[in-house]
Amino acid sequence: MKTLSTANVRLYLIIIGCMYAVLGFSIGINAYFIPFVQEAFTLKTATSYLIMTATFSAYVLFAIPSAMLLKKIGYRNSICTSFFILASGFTLIAFSSQSASFELFLFGLFVLGIAQTLLTDSINSYVTILGSPESAAKRISIMGIADKLALAGASFILALFLDLKNVDINHLKIPFYSIAAIAVLVGVAIYFSPLPEISAPGEDSESSELDASVYGNTKSSIFQIPHLYLGAIAIFFDVGVEIIALGSINDYAKSLNLEHPEHYVWYTTFGMVFGYLCGVSLIPKRLSQRQGLVICTLLGIVTTIVILVVEPIISIYLVAALGVANSLLWPTVFPLALRDLGRFTKKGASVLVMGIIGGAVLPLIFGYLADLYEHQIAYSICIPAYLYLLFYALIGSKLRPH
Repeated sequence: MKTLSTANVRLYLIIIGCMYAVLGFSIGINAYFIPFVQEAFTLKTATSYLIMTATFSAYVLFAIPSAMLLKKIGYRNSICTSFFILASGFTLIAFSSQSASFELFLFGLFVLGIAQTLLTDSINSYVTILGSPESAAKRISIMGIADKLALAGASFILALFLDLKNVDINHLKIPFYSIAAIAVLVGVAIYFSPLPEISAPGEDSESSELDASVYGNTKSSIFQIPHLYLGAIAIFFDVGVEIIALGSINDYAKSLNLEHPEHYVWYTTFGMVFGYLCGVSLIPKRLSQRQGLVICTLLGIVTTIVILVVEPIISIYLVAALGVANSLLWPTVFPLALRDLGRFTKKGASVLVMGIIGGAVLPLIFGYLADLYEHQIAYSICIPAYLYLLFYALIGSKLRPH
C-alpha cells in the first residue's frame, strides 16, 4: 500500500465517518421499532425482537457473498453498492405500511441487514488498515462516535414521525421513502468520492510471491488462524451485548411506564461515546488494545451483576452504563482478530462480520427471558458473553500456533 499523507488520511476518515453514521442510523431504527411494532402488529415482547433477528441474520447469510464482492470490486464500489441496497430496504419498509404486513416489514429489515453486512465489512476493514495496526482501535473509536450518535439519533428522528403513544403504521411511509431517496444520493456521491483503494500488508501478494513475514501468509486456510475464528465468536458476544443495551433500554423504560421512553437510548449512547473518547485518548499511548478489552469486559461483568440486584428504577440507568463497558469491545476485538492475516484479510473480515449474528440471537433470548420473567432478570444473559470476551482478551487473541 502506498504511503498516504496525514491530510489525506484525515479526509478519508471524515468520509468513512459519514458512512459509519449511516450504518448507525440504519441499525438504530431497530431500537425505536421494538416498542413500535408491539403496538402496530399486536405482538408479544419476544416476537417484537424478531426485528433484530431479521436484520442480523443477514450478516451470516450474506457474509461470504460480501467477501467475494469486496474482493472483486474493491472497498469504494462495495460501499457505493451497499447504499443502493439500503435504499431498497428502506423502500420495502415504507411499502409494508401500505399492506400492514409484518412479514414484508421483516423482509425489508433483512434487506437492510444485507446492506449493513457489506457496509460493515468494507468500512471496518478500511479503517483498520488505513494506518498503524497498534492505533486501529483509536481510529475505530473515532468512527464509533459517529456511529453511535447516529444510532441514537435514529430514535430522535423517527419520534418526529412515529408516536409511540399513538401508533399508526401508515406514518412509516413519508420518512422511509425519503430516507431511501437520500441513500441513493449518498451512494452516487461515494462513487465520485476521492476514496482510494488500499490493502493490508501482504494482502495483494500472489501465492507464488507471499511475504512469509506476515503470519496469515504462512497458512493455507483461515481455519488455521485461531485468533481469527475465536475473534468471530468474540464479535458474536460483543454485538449481542451491545445491541441488548442499545435496543432494549427504550422497551425497558416503556415497561416501567417512564415518560418519553424513546429518549432513553441516548443514555446508553452517551455512555458509549464517553468510552470511545477514553479509547481515543488512551490507546495506544497508555493502554494497549488488549488492555482496553480486559478493562471493558470486567466493567461489563460488574455492571450487569449490579443491574440484577438493585431497584428497577435504578437499574435502567445502569443499562445505560453498559454503554461504557461495550464501547471499546468492537474497536479492540476487530483489529486484534484481523491482525496479520495478509492475503486472508478480506475473507477474514467477512468471517468476523458473520459473528454479528449475535445481534440477532442474544436480543431474541433477552426478549424471551423478559417475557418469561422481567426485563431486569433478562440482562443476566450478558454475563456469559462478557466472560468469553475476557477469555479472548487474555488468551484467544494471542494464539499463534506454528
